[in-house]
Amino acid sequence: MREAVVFIHGIWMCGTEMALLRRRVAAAGYTVHQFSYPSLRASPALNAARLDSFLHDIDADLIHLVAHSLGGLVLCHLFHDFPAQRPGRVLMLGTPLRGSVVARGLARWPLTRLLLGRAIEQALLGDGPGWPGARPLGMIAGNRGMLGMGLLVAGRVPRPHDGTVAVVETDTAAVSEHLQVPYSHFGMLFARPVADAVCRFLASGRLAP
Repeated sequence: MREAVVFIHGIWMCGTEMALLRRRVAAAGYTVHQFSYPSLRASPALNAARLDSFLHDIDADLIHLVAHSLGGLVLCHLFHDFPAQRPGRVLMLGTPLRGSVVARGLARWPLTRLLLGRAIEQALLGDGPGWPGARPLGMIAGNRGMLGMGLLVAGRVPRPHDGTVAVVETDTAAVSEHLQVPYSHFGMLFARPVADAVCRFLASGRLAP
């Protein structure tokens, strides 16, 4: 059976930052793809429609989805608007499913609100579609954030956190597998133990060793 893994990046990113994680997953025997999208210029709902078209062009029987941060909220829109997806596992890294206290802080002021662009439309403020429960959802959350966007521009993030997203913001009743790791919001993308956990989840649906 042909398996592919599609990676979806977060806000302000383009996917380059996920290259090492992609290589490590590819080394485990998976065909990998990167979906890049305009995180500020288009809403998560519109980017979900673009992702749906992207997925249609992939030649595989199983398509696993691995999303970082805002990318996970794009996935919520994908399964809400386009539920007829091919089977596969879904894993999010540092996605604020409950909404982001950082985004709410930035959105309070016109100047800093511009930093979020259209990413706040039914997404980062916690007003987007929840995970529909069509399939099990895994989440990896960092809890070692000494410094990050949240601490710099939006005040105190509830502890524990990864410097940008609080652990509590990543955990809902829809999350079937939740793993905390001692890394920051972006540091988790480069950590070997996180890549190992991703590969375990893709193979078995379990995050813990």
